[in-house]
Amino acid sequence: MKQKVILFDLDGTITDPKIGITKSFQYALQHFGIQVDNLDALEPVIGPPLKKSFSEFYHLPEEQIESAIEKYRERFSTVGLYENEIYDGMENLLKELSEAGYTLEIASSKPTVFVEKICEHFKIKQYFTHIVGSFLDGRRGEKEEVVEEAIRLSKATPDHIIMVGDRIYDVIGAHKKEIAVIGVSYGYGGRQELEEAGADVIVDTVAQLREELLGRRI
Repeated sequence: MKQKVILFDLDGTITDPKIGITKSFQYALQHFGIQVDNLDALEPVIGPPLKKSFSEFYHLPEEQIESAIEKYRERFSTVGLYENEIYDGMENLLKELSEAGYTLEIASSKPTVFVEKICEHFKIKQYFTHIVGSFLDGRRGEKEEVVEEAIRLSKATPDHIIMVGDRIYDVIGAHKKEIAVIGVSYGYGGRQELEEAGADVIVDTVAQLREELLGRRI
């Protein structure tokens, strides 16, 4: 049987982090006199690296971005981390995939230290052979770099690996490394974003993801 490796994004794929991320982003913006009361308006910041979100969505100058990231983490590391929910059926899916012989890894743009804490909080860390994220100093912040490291650790070739994620960044990052992508529209990108990004398969629910993965031979 071929080696089977599945790379999972975290935010919007395994867990719904909306409250924790958007409130922490809101907190950081307030530090610069920017008030955003509607948390729904902050949904686009779920997924991209923080630096990209502060720069592209709120046009903070380069000299303020590091300070903004520090303010974000000031709240996120103590409160926002746990304002999070695992999607219904996801824990069972991870358990089934692990028992079926798949090698599971997390490939997230979030700092590894936070990814590990979230996995420990939801008691799912044991299902993952490797957890790959960014560094707190901003290194390995691009999804392509995260995916590259996950591939290296897996010791598998791209044709034996598949990526599961909810945003355009997951699709582009994986495709740059010649890895097929299952897009999950239940996250924060939505079906249109995933279609335009070129996701190889798109599913709308965790149940459909289960059907796609457990019926697939990578």
